[in-house]
Amino acid sequence: MPPTQAPRAWQRMLSGRRLDLLDPTPMDIEIADIAHGLAFVARWNGQTEGNFAYSVAEHSLLVEALYARMVPDAPPKWRLAAVLHDAPEYVIGDMISPVKAAVGPGYGALDDRLTAAIHLRFGLPATLPQTVKRQIKKADKVSAWMEATAIAGFTHAEAGRLFGKPDPAVIEGLAITLRPPAEVRAAFTARVAQILGEM
Repeated sequence: MPPTQAPRAWQRMLSGRRLDLLDPTPMDIEIADIAHGLAFVARWNGQTEGNFAYSVAEHSLLVEALYARMVPDAPPKWRLAAVLHDAPEYVIGDMISPVKAAVGPGYGALDDRLTAAIHLRFGLPATLPQTVKRQIKKADKVSAWMEATAIAGFTHAEAGRLFGKPDPAVIEGLAITLRPPAEVRAAFTARVAQILGEM
């Protein structure tokens, strides 16, 4: 019998990089790959209203905008961390919370490895300080409430129970935007470049 080969655990990116999911390195991370992947990954398993999926890239831009409002004195590096908070999903997809729970701790370990490599690639610490992580998570929950009530069919009461009720001042003037993937990809790339230029 031929020797059993280990299953392939790497993915070739459009940039030409070969990303090993089990042992990712910062050298194999490119912002163009992240932006492209996230622009095509749908939030809410695609169960949203509109003619375009609400992408993880669009969500990430909203989370960064919310984080900047909630923590106005945050340095650029933490705003970059907010934009990149879901970056591993460019290769592992966006799993809704019930699926993550069903998959178990293996998903979290994979996400952590990818996050560390992405952070190091862009000059962030592999692991964020807990305070910053909590602040970004708060912005993420506000974004989830906005998305749930605007395009995912949740009532305000139901979204409030799941994600908490946001401060109206924090979300004032912000809206859920649905754009073609190419447009979102360009906006995501431009925002990351802008923040990197401030660091």
